[in-house]
Amino acid sequence: MIPPKPTPRPEKTSLRNYVKLFRKDILSAQPAKLYRAWMAEYKTPFFRSFLVNQPSLVKRVLNEEPMNFPKSGRVAEGLRPLLGNSVFLTNGETWLKQRRIIDPAFEGGRLKDTFPAMLGAGQAMVARLQDQTGAKDGPLDIEPYASEGAADVIFRTLFSIPITHDTASKVFEEFQGYQRAQPILNIAAFIPLPKWLPRFHRKRTRDGAKAIRKLITDLTAKRMAEIKAGTAPDDLATKIMTTADPQTGERFDTEEMVDQVAIFFLAGHETSATALAWALWLLAANPEVQDRVAEEALSLPDAPTFSDLSKLRFTKDVFRETLRLYPPVPMMVREAKCPVRFRERDVPKGAQIVLSPWHLGRHEIFWERPDEFDPDRFKTENGKTCLRDAFIPFSSGPRVCTGAGFAMVEGPLFLALLLRAFRVETVADKTPVPVAHLTVRSKDGIWLKLTPRQDAF
Repeated sequence: MIPPKPTPRPEKTSLRNYVKLFRKDILSAQPAKLYRAWMAEYKTPFFRSFLVNQPSLVKRVLNEEPMNFPKSGRVAEGLRPLLGNSVFLTNGETWLKQRRIIDPAFEGGRLKDTFPAMLGAGQAMVARLQDQTGAKDGPLDIEPYASEGAADVIFRTLFSIPITHDTASKVFEEFQGYQRAQPILNIAAFIPLPKWLPRFHRKRTRDGAKAIRKLITDLTAKRMAEIKAGTAPDDLATKIMTTADPQTGERFDTEEMVDQVAIFFLAGHETSATALAWALWLLAANPEVQDRVAEEALSLPDAPTFSDLSKLRFTKDVFRETLRLYPPVPMMVREAKCPVRFRERDVPKGAQIVLSPWHLGRHEIFWERPDEFDPDRFKTENGKTCLRDAFIPFSSGPRVCTGAGFAMVEGPLFLALLLRAFRVETVADKTPVPVAHLTVRSKDGIWLKLTPRQDAF
């Protein structure tokens, strides 16, 4: 079967209607031609934008000339209350300094070091679902469980505390409300506003961001004290907070660290949860693929180690195919720092350059059978070529997602733990409809029926 995909808008529409559609769902606000276009240009009274699908231009923007195409400040407008001056929003020297401090925490053997925390979070998620299915027979929305499991990974790897910790559970609860209140873009994304003019954020958005940042500040201040006392655990927070910029010798102060923790939580928890939930639905809709994943999962020892992940080759391809069809971040926006030419067209300074993992991953010219779910495609020449040229769920180049390696461990691991414990089935009248707000979620949840496996450990 063809996995669900949003219905594109008509070719021509008014700016007013486009903005209305965009605020509801970024994906269905786009025309069908973007699935086969090399580039598309949009003109409005306030800005010009170019959606770029041509691989050579994508590489130019992300890999070859990243400093000439910085993150767009327009997208930052909507996320600033929560993320402050985080590495996700900054550019130039500020961003370079932040990456010099953050990157060492994710290098070397850190994936292996954090694996026990990931495993613990995955096992806890399985236990919660076993309690739920034991208490209630019937379908359930998997998204809240995926969110809680992914948030559990963040807290265990970052601060060595589980999601059941009082502060961690409060951050998670507040974030659920923030996600429901936050549109993907506010008015400042469409209309350039002077810096002195107050931004029109919803009160629920402002209040939610303030509450989350207060809780993260408490965790960060406590960790600062533990570092000074020599009692801090050796986790990601300690590593980042004790790393000095090799060029300036500076370290993050508490407020700077709060900015970074906020984006770790947003990017690391929200995106992982989204991908996991879609992967489970795709497996439920394709029982023969699910059987192959379960076979790999059941080959793992009862307490798998980091080296056992090498046995999950097909499961990794399933997760990769999920990221192709449902990239958590559907679009990324850069800004032309100076005039350039793309495909014989003049791109003025300040133009918005849109890179779309969603359209690139389903592009009708690049991919064979682009709308089909086929994890085996990566073994073909077309799949290998497209993986190199048309697959950017984690972005690419210097601004590639810091946690990309973590995600490619966490996703297959969670799928294996869940599939060796349960058989998953779709629910007839609840086919998910993808919509994009902060990430590509389902409009009304992702409903599944979970049945404990008789051959589970």
